[in-house]
Amino acid sequence: MKTLSYALLPLILLTLLSSSGKEVFPVTDNDAFAVGEKLRYHLSYGLIDAGEATLYLKWTERKGHGRHLYHAVAKGYSINTFDHVFHVDDTYESYLDQRSIMPWFFKRRVDEGGYKISQDYTFHHQNETVETNKGKTFKIPMGAQDMISAFYYARTLDFKGAKKGQTFSFPVFMDNEVFTLKIKYITDQVIDTEKGKFKCHKFVPLVQKGRYFKDEEDVQFWVTADANRIPVLVKAKLPVGVVRLHLVGYTNLRNPLTSKR
Repeated sequence: MKTLSYALLPLILLTLLSSSGKEVFPVTDNDAFAVGEKLRYHLSYGLIDAGEATLYLKWTERKGHGRHLYHAVAKGYSINTFDHVFHVDDTYESYLDQRSIMPWFFKRRVDEGGYKISQDYTFHHQNETVETNKGKTFKIPMGAQDMISAFYYARTLDFKGAKKGQTFSFPVFMDNEVFTLKIKYITDQVIDTEKGKFKCHKFVPLVQKGRYFKDEEDVQFWVTADANRIPVLVKAKLPVGVVRLHLVGYTNLRNPLTSKR
């Protein structure tokens, strides 16, 4: 028996050491979206539709750190006469962890009036770093989002019972730096859109004054008060006037659109 105990001891220690070193990633409950969802928006200045944006979620065989992913693609482009004045052709891609809704890979290709951006990020959440296509590595908190994954992650937040002024926040890595994105709940409203009337939760993102907007509440957005939590309208005050991003189409939603009136 003594010999057997000595023989088993190394195996027991090895098992304990292996278990203690096991990586633990966040788990995010998602009942808001699924593969196949497609959302389409128009960007308007006053009465003029100047651009269109589409976001869709695809199935992919690609894995991040051995984990199953969603492939999110967002495209934005100028339309109508505005395309001749200021041509825009943007593509963003994010590969999201299906369980954690955090990104493992991000791709950004921007062409706006000749101004171009090419970014690729590889997230290493297991050691809390992100590597860029410029050969730089940055420290990030576990679960940090990118520009597109943040759109989907925010839709997993539980807004039921939210109180006026309540703030939701999470970290985002963008343009080689980490910042905390904060969104503040304002109230519930019924708003009228091209796709009909929707009961919505109204929020404002709290941004750094002087960096993007004059006031931290110069941007407002409305999200459907149902399980899908789709942004249906965004309003932003810019030096050129008020810009609106509004929903004009949707397909393959995960849940019934019970917020529609």
